[in-house]
Amino acid sequence: MKQIVAMGGGGFSMEPENPLLDRYVLGLTGKARPKVCFLPTASGDAEGYIVNFYRAMTQLGAEPTHLSLLRPTVRDMAALLLVQDVIYVGGGNTKNMLALWREWELDQVLHTAWEQGIILAGLSAGSICWFEQGVTDSIPGELTALPGLGFLKGSNCPHYDGEPERRPAYHRLRKAGVLSDGIAADDGVALHYVGEHLFKVVSSRPGARAYWVYAVNGEVREEPIDPVYLGESEPLTTTGRGEDRA
Repeated sequence: MKQIVAMGGGGFSMEPENPLLDRYVLGLTGKARPKVCFLPTASGDAEGYIVNFYRAMTQLGAEPTHLSLLRPTVRDMAALLLVQDVIYVGGGNTKNMLALWREWELDQVLHTAWEQGIILAGLSAGSICWFEQGVTDSIPGELTALPGLGFLKGSNCPHYDGEPERRPAYHRLRKAGVLSDGIAADDGVALHYVGEHLFKVVSSRPGARAYWVYAVNGEVREEPIDPVYLGESEPLTTTGRGEDRA
């Protein structure tokens, strides 16, 4: 079963004292000690980021490892990735990350991993990358559109409530036709896809939301999605237009 968990923001790097999203991802494996590999490419393989990952995953009972492209330690990267239960992609510069992945042919390896049922997860750059397009701050100046890997259809915007320029930029780019219809996620919200369809939306923060963002007759509209707050046991209230659009 192909699964992707795309976070608008959150997880160990943004909410170190709130493990709800990371626990949700690990729980999807159904294993007591899942293997999880961190791809910190977007951050330039920042050492502090990697250390924090190991600390968080160890505390959650996982078996962590990481793959560095700037300081490679393994020759057969596919062999490392394709034995994992989860591949977790960190935030940073999405454009640089995708360029390096393609140079090392990791885009192909990640697609194989997805097809084999390895869970793909991540936040920010690690959310945008799975979609056809995303809203990125990779290039200095105003936010721009960026092509992603295209595993999931449509466009994506993370940090929808956490960075004030994100919402207007998404609307601007969609209205101009630069981006296709898509989905945005607040910090603390994760979009769980099974195959290419949105299966569930969960959150680590009460009140955080996701939004379908689409254009009708040249005007951009939003349709909110109320997620399952992981601090409670409640059913998903709605996936809105997702049943028809994902």
